[in-house]
Amino acid sequence: MNTSVEAQIHALIEELAQHNYRYYVLSDPEVPDAEYDRLMQSLKALETQFPQYRLSYSPTQAVGGFVSEAFRPIEHLQAMYSINDGFDEQSTFDFDLRIKRRLELDENQPLRYFCEPKLDGLAVNILFEKGWMVHAATRGDGNTGEDVSQNVRQILGKQARLIGDNIPDRLELRGEVFMRRPQLEKLNHRRRENDQKPFANPRNAAAGGLRQIDPKISARRPLELYIYGAGACEPDTLPESQAELMEQIKNWEMPVSDLVRSVQGIDACLRYHADILERREQIDFDMDGVVYKLDDRMLQQQLGSTAKAPRWVLAHKFPAQEELTIVEQIDVQVGRTGAITPVARLKPVHVGGVIVSNATLHNKNEIERLDVREGDTVVVRRAGDVIPNIVKVLLNKRPEKARSYQFPRSCPICNSHIAYSDGGVIARCSGGLVCDAQRKGMIRHFVSRKAMDIDGLGSKLVDQLVNEKLITTPADIYRLNEAQLLSMERLADKSVRNLLDAINASRETTFARFLYALGIPLIGETTAATLARNFITLDALKNAEFDQLVEINDVGPLVAQSLLDFFGEAENLQVIDQMVNKLGIQWPDPEPVARDESSLFYNATVVITGSFTDLNRTELKALLEKAGAKVTGSVSKKTDFVVAGVSPGSKVDKAGKLGIEILDEAQLLSHL
Repeated sequence: MNTSVEAQIHALIEELAQHNYRYYVLSDPEVPDAEYDRLMQSLKALETQFPQYRLSYSPTQAVGGFVSEAFRPIEHLQAMYSINDGFDEQSTFDFDLRIKRRLELDENQPLRYFCEPKLDGLAVNILFEKGWMVHAATRGDGNTGEDVSQNVRQILGKQARLIGDNIPDRLELRGEVFMRRPQLEKLNHRRRENDQKPFANPRNAAAGGLRQIDPKISARRPLELYIYGAGACEPDTLPESQAELMEQIKNWEMPVSDLVRSVQGIDACLRYHADILERREQIDFDMDGVVYKLDDRMLQQQLGSTAKAPRWVLAHKFPAQEELTIVEQIDVQVGRTGAITPVARLKPVHVGGVIVSNATLHNKNEIERLDVREGDTVVVRRAGDVIPNIVKVLLNKRPEKARSYQFPRSCPICNSHIAYSDGGVIARCSGGLVCDAQRKGMIRHFVSRKAMDIDGLGSKLVDQLVNEKLITTPADIYRLNEAQLLSMERLADKSVRNLLDAINASRETTFARFLYALGIPLIGETTAATLARNFITLDALKNAEFDQLVEINDVGPLVAQSLLDFFGEAENLQVIDQMVNKLGIQWPDPEPVARDESSLFYNATVVITGSFTDLNRTELKALLEKAGAKVTGSVSKKTDFVVAGVSPGSKVDKAGKLGIEILDEAQLLSHL
C-alpha cells in the first residue's frame, strides 16, 4: 500500500508541475483553476496522511497562490445599446487605438476615461419630467422595454425624484438593479424554509424581483439600484464630461456607486481593472467586469454608435469560471432565422452557479479550431449569463475511436438545403417560411409591430395556433376564421372580431414592411426599406442577380447571398405567392429616391436636432431623403448641414465650431 501511495504522490507532483509550466511559462493552461485546485487538495491530503512521503520539491511546499408578456411595453426616448466586450489587455489597447484613429488624434496622446464596475444585474431606463419620475422600463430589445415603474419606485423610495438645481425638462437616467450577496443568502434561507427553490445567483433573484407584477412581492426583495448614465435629455444641459455628469446625478440625490473613478490614459484603466478584480471577493455584490467610457461627451457624440453598441464604451470582462467535463454528443440547433448552430451535449457539470449540460460550438470554424469530437474531455466556460462554450480540448484524454464531426448538408428539421456563407463559416437553413424549427419565432416576427403589425396576435396565441396546426406558414394567418379562433382558450367574441379586423387591416401594407416581415436573415428594417426603394417591385427583387444586389448601398455580399438563398427555395416562393396573389396582401409602389442633381440637398449629409413646429423630425427626415440627402445622427467634419429646431443642444455648438451651415425649419422648407 505504501508503494501505491508513494506512486500516487509522485504522479500528482508530476501532473501539477506540468500544469504549472503550461500556466506560468506557456501562458496556455490546460485545465481550469477548479481542476488544478482539486489536484492540489488531493496531494495535500495524501501528504498530511503520509508525511514520510512529502518531498521538498512538492508544489505544496512552494510559496504562492492560485486564484480560484405580463408587462406594458414602454419605448425609450433614446435607444439603450449593448456594450462591446474585451477579455484581455490587448482588447483594451485596441479599443483606445480605435478611438484615437477615428478621431484623428495623436496615438501617443493619453485620453481621459471614466471607469465603473459592470454590475451583474438588470438594466433599467427611468424617465423624469420636471424632476419627477414618470416611468421606468427594462432594457428590453434596446428600443422598447417592460414597464417596471412600480417596482423601481419601491427601490428608490423617497429618491424617486430629482432634487436640486439644473434639472432638465425631460431626462432619461440609466441604471442597474442588483442584489447584494448577503441579502441573497438571507432570501434563499427563507425560501428553503418555505420549501421553495433557492436562487442560483444574485442576478436571477434581482431580475425575478424586478419583474414581479405585484409590487408588494418586489418590495420584499432587497433590491438596490445604481445609476450609471443618461439617455435622452431635453434640453440637453448636461455637463460636458462623463465624470461631471455622474457628479451631477449624485447631486440630484440619485444612487451612484462609490467605485467609479476618472482616470488619465488606458494604462490607468487597466490598473483600475486590476484593482477591482483584486477586491472582487470583498465587494458584496456581483460584477462580471469593469466599464471604460470616454470621458468627453462631445467626443462620445462624434464617435457615435454601431447598430449595436457605442464606439466609446468597452466592457473589460473578468476571467470566466471554468470546469472540466465530457462531450457526450454533437448535434445542431436551428434558430428563428435559420441559423444552424452546432451544440455540444455535455456530461452535466456545475459552472458559475448553474448546472451546465450544453455548450455552443458557434460554427464550423470553431469546431475545426478546437478539433472537438464526441467523447472528448473539454474545458467548458460560463461567464455571467453568456451561453456556455468550450474553451479547449484535452487531447491527451481523447478516446481512440473519436472521429471528426461532419456538418450536415441539409436541415435536420425540414430537409431544406443548408446555405453556407463567409467561407463556409455561417450556416443557415434556407427553408425560412416552412421550417418547423423556425416557425414560431418566424411567425412572431411576421406579426410584430414593425413588420405586419397584427395587434392581438401575441406570442402565446401564436404558440397555441402553431401547436394546434392552425398555422404552419404566415399565409395561414390570412385563412383563419371566426370558428377556429373561438375554439382557442381565452378568446371571446370581441377579441376574435378585433383580431380578424387587425389581420384584414394588415393586408394593406408597404413593400418594405412586407419584406422585413419575411424574416430573411440579415434583412433588418433599414435594409428592407433600401431594397424596396431601389427595386420598386417584388418580382424585380426576386429576380435580382448577385451583382445587382451588391451595387445597392447597405447591401454587402453576405446580405446579397442571403436574399438569393431565401428566394432560391421553391417553398418560400409558394408561400409568398399565396399571400400576394391569393390572400390579398398588397402595397403601393414606393416612390424612388429623387435624383434631382440641382437640389441643395442632393448627396448632402444632414443632421436634424431639436423640436419643430410644422413637421416632426420623422417627416423632415423623409423630405430630406426624398431630396437625395443622407440623414445622420451626429455632427462631424463630413456633415454638410445641421437643421436646428427648438432646444437643439450641443450639436449646434459643434456645427458652429466646425463651420457647418445651420438651417432653421423655415429655411429648410424653403429649399424643399
